Amino acid sequence: MELGDTDSDSLPFGEGVSGRGGGSNEGGNYDDDDLYYIPERRASLDLGQESSPGDGAQWWSHCQPAVLSYTSMGSDEERNREQSMEDQDESRVLLESNGSFSSDYSFNSDCEKTTRKIGSKAHPVCGHPKKPPLLSDFTEPPHPSLTLAFTFQAIRETLEKMPEVHLRHFKETLWRSYPQSLIASPQSMDLLDLVDRILGSFNIQGSLQIVKNLLEEMGQEQLVLNLQELCVQNEVRFELRQNLKCKYRDVQEDSAIQGEKKLFHDIFTDLHMTKGLDNGPNVQHEYRNIEKLNSYHKPEPTISSEDIFGSNWIEKKCLKALLMTGMAGTGKSMAVQKFILDWAEERSHQHISFLFPLPFRELNAFQGSEISMLQLLNQLYPETKKLKDICAVGGHVLFVLDGLDEYTQELDFQYTEIWCDFKEATSFHVLLVNFLRGNLFFSGLLWVTSRPLRSKWMPSEGVHQVAEVWGFTDDQKVEYFKRRFTDPVHAGRVIDYVNSCKTLHIMCHLPLFCSVLSQLWERRFTGQRGDLPQSITPIYTQLLLVLLSKRRFRAPARSPSEERNFLVGLGKTAWLALEQGQVKITEAHQKAGIGGAMDEAVVNSGLCTEFTVKQFVMYSETVHCFIHSTVQEYMAALMASKSNVELLKHFIGSTENWPSVVKDTVALIKKKMSEKLQNHPETRALLQSCLDELTAEN
Repeated sequence: MELGDTDSDSLPFGEGVSGRGGGSNEGGNYDDDDLYYIPERRASLDLGQESSPGDGAQWWSHCQPAVLSYTSMGSDEERNREQSMEDQDESRVLLESNGSFSSDYSFNSDCEKTTRKIGSKAHPVCGHPKKPPLLSDFTEPPHPSLTLAFTFQAIRETLEKMPEVHLRHFKETLWRSYPQSLIASPQSMDLLDLVDRILGSFNIQGSLQIVKNLLEEMGQEQLVLNLQELCVQNEVRFELRQNLKCKYRDVQEDSAIQGEKKLFHDIFTDLHMTKGLDNGPNVQHEYRNIEKLNSYHKPEPTISSEDIFGSNWIEKKCLKALLMTGMAGTGKSMAVQKFILDWAEERSHQHISFLFPLPFRELNAFQGSEISMLQLLNQLYPETKKLKDICAVGGHVLFVLDGLDEYTQELDFQYTEIWCDFKEATSFHVLLVNFLRGNLFFSGLLWVTSRPLRSKWMPSEGVHQVAEVWGFTDDQKVEYFKRRFTDPVHAGRVIDYVNSCKTLHIMCHLPLFCSVLSQLWERRFTGQRGDLPQSITPIYTQLLLVLLSKRRFRAPARSPSEERNFLVGLGKTAWLALEQGQVKITEAHQKAGIGGAMDEAVVNSGLCTEFTVKQFVMYSETVHCFIHSTVQEYMAALMASKSNVELLKHFIGSTENWPSVVKDTVALIKKKMSEKLQNHPETRALLQSCLDELTAEN
């Protein structure tokens, strides 16, 4: 019989070369078993609800590719075609072994065995192979992170690192060791089909063990370690996601009185965010025409949460550090929470391998300590202790530092020593300064949020992109209330209430103000408290209380008398500016009111903010103002309402003289309105609004 004349159509399906004449070679001078040995079919693996190996149709159905595109491979014609291709492959190997003495093969002295050279090691091509390693009896369930998709990706990435000659040997060894499970030789398969076949023939744990065993047998210890590290990283990523979902899934209510917990994604509405800065406060007003501050920045394009550290930002624009700023109540922390939950729940940004939120509120606890960046991560996220080297993980690692304005110590970027060791301990101040410089994790991504004044702390070399949060647009306000109140009737009543007052409609561009207003309506709907306040002044008072309650994260506590003095001084500052018809707070206003406590007003209390404007072509100026002109008016009139006195009695002390103060204020307003104001209708309307506020609450 001539070589290659084997009648493959006469062979039983699945027996391959091992079924050719039982090892007898009539008319030939070679031994098939010596040249390419295939062991007898063994009992199949118990993979659950599947039939015995003898049932060809059902067994083949089980062995279909496990992931990617699954084409139908069940017809007799296709199976015969594949078997024929395998026989041709094997005949080619016989020809190469007996007729071609290439450098890939060598013979020993008695010409009984052929050896194929691979790299620096020799591997048997013919003769009896080693007994295939037994699969473990997996009594414990796999880690929940061990999914089919991950296992496919991990095995593919591992085998991709092998040279082609090693990959061919891997296929040969796999086929010799597990022919009954694979059904057909994988030699002609590409890498994706090979991984498909492995996962289609074994369970997930079995596939990983088989690949590790064969790589160890081939002496590929480094690839084994790489595969094991991929599995560890996947476990850590899963546990980190679970941790973040538990921590950030609920709404972080800003109201002083906490209501029932609500899921964040049930309420969150997109925010108005811009790339770059477009300085200037919201100048909308119900009665007054306020000139917009002359910003030297051009209007910037809007961005969404998905744009932040999207693949285009990272890969095409090489943006590694983002500073996001915005005044109090605009929703910076909401944007961060949305991003974190989207990543943890695998909604978006899956090109980021690990995400570590490091809020400055938590980082304050490490002040004065000696610690390394690695130790800090291990303390905040214990699951990271499993990682061999977090600096060497594949993909992107993002650190989110929310609330730079909440860090209670000043950061010195000018004189602090340079520190680049991720694993070596140093003082926390040195660690944090160098982390913000970008010295500790060169391949990491950094996202910092801050109120405007403290954003100046960030060094220019540590910022690649700046963004600003503005709060809600009109459509986003409506969407927020619809989500907040699941009963459409309740949502409609709140929206109508907001639209009935232009001042409320304007102020609801602040998500914090929307939250305060929603809390008041929830109390009414649930009957916890009586009707809504008759004027809008108490709503501003609630906003003030919320902002003051957040102050505890930024500065030491103050006594009631100190708090009262500050509020009275800030009210005086607001009044002096209003008298001059100004939105800007000048140095003269500060000196007459709060003195040098502008940092307290802008950062700690959040009642004021700062902007940069250009007065002339070559000259710019830093301007301070209230977060809205109506807040300025509220502070100026703070002490004139029996409702403000009641809400703020902790700060303002005795209330015995307030009725006479209110009476005198009403008389003064009426006197002003009786004067000739025909040429100032806006002023008259504003005074009438003030009178309505006083009489409604008193």
